[in-house]
Amino acid sequence: QVQLVESGGGLVQAGGSLRLSCAASGSILSINAMGWYRQAPGKQRELVAAITSGGSTNYAESVKGRFTISRDNAKNTVYLQMNSLKPEDTAVYYCNAAITPIATMTVRDYWGQGTRVTVSS
Repeated sequence: QVQLVESGGGLVQAGGSLRLSCAASGSILSINAMGWYRQAPGKQRELVAAITSGGSTNYAESVKGRFTISRDNAKNTVYLQMNSLKPEDTAVYYCNAAITPIATMTVRDYWGQGTRVTVSS
């Protein structure tokens, strides 16, 4: 069973920092793109940042210059360093990865369970 497990959310004051981690586990042949999405109350889920297996990144305009996505391919883990946090960053953050399991040899999207980030003003 392939799964993504996130950690690192919590409550922080505006201007503070948090680091999210997401580890993929199971019988994995390969992982392509990995990313972070977020969903605030009453809003649609949106892409925050993504990173390819080669390390190319892209970010939502709202987080450019404040958030940094990175990955450790040896650990099948993606990170999101969030600095200068704002109240509008409050949301549930979800990890996403395009994974090819050994069992199916077919790439599909996997999602983590979500980790809540709350930024107080």
